[in-house]
Amino acid sequence: MDPTLRVASDQLGRMRGMTRYYHERFFSDIRLQVVVTIALFVVGFWEVEGAFLLVPIVALYGAVQTAFDASYLIFARQYAARLERYINARLEDPILVAAGLEERYLFPLDDMKIVTAAFGSSFSFFSFVTLFFTALGVLTYGFGLALGLPFLDAAGSGWTAAYLTSLLVVTVSALLVGWWWFVLGAGERRLKAVLDETFTD
Repeated sequence: MDPTLRVASDQLGRMRGMTRYYHERFFSDIRLQVVVTIALFVVGFWEVEGAFLLVPIVALYGAVQTAFDASYLIFARQYAARLERYINARLEDPILVAAGLEERYLFPLDDMKIVTAAFGSSFSFFSFVTLFFTALGVLTYGFGLALGLPFLDAAGSGWTAAYLTSLLVVTVSALLVGWWWFVLGAGERRLKAVLDETFTD
């Protein structure tokens, strides 16, 4: 095998391994978040109402952590797709189709989306799962906040203002950065710029 093709093939194997790893990490993080959230609700309803105030923090942390996992999944898919195209162009029979399958079946690269949730004709079950987990996170965030506010108010208005201000700042920051990186496509544009410089065919 040509040395350049061997290197490209090795890198493709590495990216496929990374794709698998971050898929596993994503669902591991989701499971952990669900367990911790349920535990906090149980403790909160068990007369330790302050536990409810941790629910929005856990929901927000889970959202950022799973978005981080998705960012590496997108990274691996971008590189793998370009490697497949590069290798296929040099084979008599271009048989590498995983990137094309992922593009159609999971979610497209380079299109505007909410993390991995594409819309329109690109909407898929993968998009639904992303939005489903997002909706659950928003609901737990809201319910935790609503159930915890009476406890916070009883502790004094100073605590209420401090908690809500801190939570608002962190939440808005996460939303703005997520919108810039994923929805506006800043992250994928950076990847595409490097890949376009490297792969000229």
